Amino acid sequence: MALAPTEPNETFIREVDEELRRSQAEDFFKRWGYWVIAGALLFLAAVGGYLFWRNQQAQQAQVHSEQLAAILNDISQQRTADVPQRLGTLAEERNDSFKATALMTRAALAIQNGDRQSAAQDYRAILDNNGVPQAYRDAATVRLIQLEFDSMKPEDVIARLQQLAKPESAWYGTAGELTAMAMLKQNRKAQAARVFAALGADQN
Repeated sequence: MALAPTEPNETFIREVDEELRRSQAEDFFKRWGYWVIAGALLFLAAVGGYLFWRNQQAQQAQVHSEQLAAILNDISQQRTADVPQRLGTLAEERNDSFKATALMTRAALAIQNGDRQSAAQDYRAILDNNGVPQAYRDAATVRLIQLEFDSMKPEDVIARLQQLAKPESAWYGTAGELTAMAMLKQNRKAQAARVFAALGADQN
């Protein structure tokens, strides 16, 4: 008949098991301890660097927002003498959204002042920057085509606006109208009429 394990035997087994684990841990640390510490330090440095970068980005964004708000206020007050230069400074920043906003604003001001060539250059700068959010790129596409519509081939107008001249697009109204006008230049009157009718029936 087998005897039930006794408390001293269980205690002995636990002590042996703990000693074995301690020995394995010591061996592991002797072999890999340096790399574990180095990895931990690198991780902490990376986290610290990322948090510092995020803080710098937030502070920079706040400064740019204040600068842009001041520029827009000056425009509304007809104080525009140095506005293009200030917008040009913002357009040189790394933040693509601020860069695009500055270029769009400067282009609108240039159009207001009759400088269509400078406005077109700013719109092209937005389109040439792949980092700019798509909403800005769409706006620049429509505005640039509006500026250059008379000198563009109608088929080019239609092709470039194909994705924007759809009911689900925020630019459906403007892009659809430009598309229909390009069709008229091609003497496609029936198709242009259908586009105008669809625009007129769209409640959005």
